[in-house]
Amino acid sequence: MSQNKNKIHLPEQTLFNDLSQLIERSKQFVITQANSVMTMLFWNVGKRINEDILQNKRADYGKQIVATLATQLTEKYGNNFEPKNLRRMMQFADKFPDAEIVAPLARQLSWSHFRELIPLKDEKARLYYANEAAERHWGKRELRQSIERKEFERTEIANLQLSEQSPVPFNIFKDPYFLDFLNLPKDFLENDVEEAILKELERFILEMGKGFAFVERQKRMIIDGEDFHLDLLFFHRTLKRLVAIELKLGKFKAKYKGQMELYLKWLNRYERQEGENEPVGLILCTEGSREQIELLEMHKDGIMIAEYWAELPPKQLLEQKIHEIVAETRELFERNKQIKQ
Repeated sequence: MSQNKNKIHLPEQTLFNDLSQLIERSKQFVITQANSVMTMLFWNVGKRINEDILQNKRADYGKQIVATLATQLTEKYGNNFEPKNLRRMMQFADKFPDAEIVAPLARQLSWSHFRELIPLKDEKARLYYANEAAERHWGKRELRQSIERKEFERTEIANLQLSEQSPVPFNIFKDPYFLDFLNLPKDFLENDVEEAILKELERFILEMGKGFAFVERQKRMIIDGEDFHLDLLFFHRTLKRLVAIELKLGKFKAKYKGQMELYLKWLNRYERQEGENEPVGLILCTEGSREQIELLEMHKDGIMIAEYWAELPPKQLLEQKIHEIVAETRELFERNKQIKQ
């Protein structure tokens, strides 16, 4: 009898579940609001101190006022206002000077997120990572990893291949792709890469970026009675289009362009469904040929080229190599634009 009394019937269980969800959502809302208010407080504190220092115009005034304020504020409000934290708040207001940008970000990102963003020197990089973290609901750890793996810089390199008239949108692809997590053998073959990607599909999709969904491997196409096989076929949910991926060893070769064009035309005719946009292609090579890529202007045909790195150099060398590639690629594409004009 007592068991029946304590048993929750289906309607009561549904009610309990609904109330639990309401309570959990409210608790999360309170936490989010508290984080947002605290972040905006830190921004306003930093902004106010910066304004005072700017008005005073004495070289030694900044150090003195920060030390004095830190002592007073810490005594009254706690360790959040120690000297190093006040300086960080001042940097925060300096690096993110626009309240209209900070306010909506503060509703989605915590103070810990902004602490990862403040050291970045490039304003575009700061805003890129801030928006990506907000949109993709990254925690501090994911944000830090994205910064360390140079996602902004690699996206920028890929964007340099494109123009406003390109069927391929900006900010979708990267160059190079980091496939170090595949743990490929030293003398790997194309098939080794494909097999490793399928074993680590989730991590590969994370490296590719948001919106990618796996469709098929070795997609068979019969053309003039001959069999052709596309390495990997994905679908991009945001772009609403198929993405054909070919894996190559060694340097990019011009003949890869014709092969990918054939695959894209076949996919467009036989696989594209109503409401979808035309397919695009991505050719991944272990080494790029940047001048060939620029001359062929493959972005006009919906084709992107990118390197993939099976091993990553140490952090300092990685930063150096990525920045060199950004500079070289930008110089190459800008020079050839000027020649065409």
